[in-house]
Amino acid sequence: MSDSRRTAPEFPAWPQFDDAERAGLIRALDQGQWWRMGGTEVDSFEREFAEYHGADHALAVTNGTHALELALQVLGVGPGTEVIVPGFTFISSSQAAQRLGAVAVPVDVDLETYCIDPAAVEAAITPRTRAIMPVHMAGHFSDMDALGKIAANAGVPLIQDAAHAHGTSWAGRRVGEHGSIAAFSFQNGKLMTAGEGGAVTFPDAEQYEQAFLRHSCGRPRTDRRYLHQTSGSNFRMNEFTASVLRAQLARLGGQIDTREQRWPVLAELLAQIPGVVPQGRDPRCDRNSHYMAMFRLPGVGEERRNALVDALIERGLPAFAAFRAIYRSDGFWETGAPDATVDQLAARCPNVEALSADGIWLHHRTLLGTEAQMHTIAEILAETLASV
Repeated sequence: MSDSRRTAPEFPAWPQFDDAERAGLIRALDQGQWWRMGGTEVDSFEREFAEYHGADHALAVTNGTHALELALQVLGVGPGTEVIVPGFTFISSSQAAQRLGAVAVPVDVDLETYCIDPAAVEAAITPRTRAIMPVHMAGHFSDMDALGKIAANAGVPLIQDAAHAHGTSWAGRRVGEHGSIAAFSFQNGKLMTAGEGGAVTFPDAEQYEQAFLRHSCGRPRTDRRYLHQTSGSNFRMNEFTASVLRAQLARLGGQIDTREQRWPVLAELLAQIPGVVPQGRDPRCDRNSHYMAMFRLPGVGEERRNALVDALIERGLPAFAAFRAIYRSDGFWETGAPDATVDQLAARCPNVEALSADGIWLHHRTLLGTEAQMHTIAEILAETLASV
């Protein structure tokens, strides 16, 4: 029998942890104060995370979706406003705006990088546009040069959805060095994780202070008489989560270095397989965290793509179908949907449609494997394509 039954070797586990996380949890436990207003772990994590990303301020929150929602609220997003989002993204990008009563306006993406298309953004701006939300897809930075000019000309702020982009940089500038708010996620599959969690980075103190109030039920730090100064909710991170994330942040850089070494090897191997097109890279994205190892199978169709994903999983690869276009999910239409039909949005987003039907991604832990494992991944994919 041929190698058609070959299975993937054991990849590094995810999440990764060791005695650093254990020590952090004990440290948080022993301080006897387990919420951020009495402990020190959240404060310490915020300082360390902000410094790592070149931001003036960071606020730790409960999860990445809340990070986006809080950031949009600080920018004045609410009923009667619009937020431009890529049609190809995890649905939290749109739901955060919709939860505030705003309309999420999906636009097309670039078929090389899978990031939001600046020309499509510019065409979608209206007098109601209150924010533009690029998503740094799979760790690849969106075109911040073009988007920055568009945002400045329109007088509309950018908010970076950086849920995939811990440690990424564009033209030598980290996420926090682009003069805009950014939102991060620490959900279990993310590049650093405590199971759940999120953070928002801010370029100025006023935005940070407003966000702090809103993430703590509108209550100032020193309040003793329940004088809630603004509307808000409880998005506070606890001390145990922060202690784990401090350890995760300490090893992030080394993991990105490994993925940056492995992806060019894997991408070259994938490109040699007929019908496979790996995600491209703009040279201005000079550090890519590679949240996903993404590639396309142009023309394969959604049904066969899904069958291929199932077959890859059976053979030991942590494979996933690409995101469904956000406007093709029922939840998108419950509230804050644009005045358009699914077919009309699809016609405006041909690249989103293509990626949704023929995109596949592998979990980033595969890129923490050996160079030999990159060859095995490509061999399994080639064999699976020939048999499914």
